[in-house]
Amino acid sequence: MSIPVTILHGFLGSGKTTLLRSILSQSVEHDCVPGVVVNDMSELDVDGVLIKNTEVFDDDSNDFFTISGHSISSAKGLKELKVALKTLKKNAQPPWIIIETSGSSHPLPLIEFFKNNRDYALKGVITLVDSTWLKDDYQFAQSLVPKWQENLSNQVRGIENLLVEQILFSNQIFLTKTDKITAKAVETIAQALHPINPYAAISGTAWGNMDVTQFHQFEDYNFFLVEQLITELRSTVNAPLTLSGKQNQKIVSKVIRDDRPFHPTRLWEVCHNHLTHGVFRSKGFFWLPTRDEMSLLWSQANGSVGLEFVGFWRAPILKDESHNFTQEHYDILKKKVDKIESRFGDRRCRLTVIGQKDEASSFVKALEACFLTDEELNFWRNGGTFEDPWPTNVAKI
Repeated sequence: MSIPVTILHGFLGSGKTTLLRSILSQSVEHDCVPGVVVNDMSELDVDGVLIKNTEVFDDDSNDFFTISGHSISSAKGLKELKVALKTLKKNAQPPWIIIETSGSSHPLPLIEFFKNNRDYALKGVITLVDSTWLKDDYQFAQSLVPKWQENLSNQVRGIENLLVEQILFSNQIFLTKTDKITAKAVETIAQALHPINPYAAISGTAWGNMDVTQFHQFEDYNFFLVEQLITELRSTVNAPLTLSGKQNQKIVSKVIRDDRPFHPTRLWEVCHNHLTHGVFRSKGFFWLPTRDEMSLLWSQANGSVGLEFVGFWRAPILKDESHNFTQEHYDILKKKVDKIESRFGDRRCRLTVIGQKDEASSFVKALEACFLTDEELNFWRNGGTFEDPWPTNVAKI
């Protein structure tokens, strides 16, 4: 019997991981947990870590896979997907499967893959679109198609091409972050997107709030509707994307690794002064000397930056005598801390920045300048404090 498959597409920062976390939480309540494959073009695999750390999966789970460092739509990514699906079917036998693609992935190779594979029944091909992005950069989506047509006439493969083509191949469109715009704006955007793909239903969602039962009601994907699209686009899907108006600017993924904390004020200033349209996404885990017990998630999409609390570092917990650990429990925690290569116990910074080559490089350089210097580290170790302009209340995942 074929296993139903749902694919979550969407450009960088559109909210795929947020939606997936919501789906998984509801699936536990409905006793229908799917097998999951998460694709992250960054080698850090931040999205995979966030999903793996939910209450749904554990270290021994055989119903969760990550494909990181490249696109799932590439030849290498499809090869890894085939292995992951085969393992899921053999060992986990999930009632259904969800695939979260990386933001730069094209749906066409996945559509072809499932069209020719009878072991799986492709159901929802969902494209998530950031409604605030369409409002701010594309005049409530009304300039999206003209910009796409301009790219085609100039033989430029821009961001608009990928966004429009993700919509063209979908049978469901979710407008995300609708809590940040008015109901009228949502309606205007939906009306502008409808002509691109009149066969796809359009829904709005905020914070991934979408009823999981909806995902079990999708009909089989209609491959006939996209046959002509596949023929026309097959030769172009792997062409490099460029930011409109710029030459020789590929989308790249850059990684920041350091054990030092960020200086709170310098980080705040960098976010306000160095974020550009060419920095599409940055995400990862970090710490601040002013909140040195907290493990924080950095999540930036376009011009919006969010901080979320994901847990406590183990190193300061070990020093807190109020926990009254047994020796066995203490030794277990200390062993885990000692495995981490860091001068500060298990505390460290791991971030990935995705964007146009020059602008991503510039943002990475600015972020690296935010780490505490040796003098500032000594000041902090001796009890010194720093001004912290970030909000006092940080959202808890």
